[in-house]
Amino acid sequence: MDFDKLVHQPTRLQIFAYLYRHGETSFPDLKEALDVTEGNLASHIGKMEDADCVAVEKQFVDRKPQTTYELTDRGRETFEAHIGTLEALIDDLNE
Repeated sequence: MDFDKLVHQPTRLQIFAYLYRHGETSFPDLKEALDVTEGNLASHIGKMEDADCVAVEKQFVDRKPQTTYELTDRGRETFEAHIGTLEALIDDLNE
């Protein structure tokens, strides 16, 4: 059974799960929800963006920069495939 290393890494798994459930999320909200450092979050988001799994939008809101993240279709599919792999593992353990 092969795990997708992009998704299986614990912090990225949390990011995938959070964005899957909550949709578009700002950097501060994601940082707070996952209790990670700015650098750690930025590094993991960068890997996800490079894999075309997360869309990053930068804009100004009330003259302040705001960055938001959302899973792409590929990101949703990648996460769902990983969940399917985990479910298959659990099913195999129950046989």
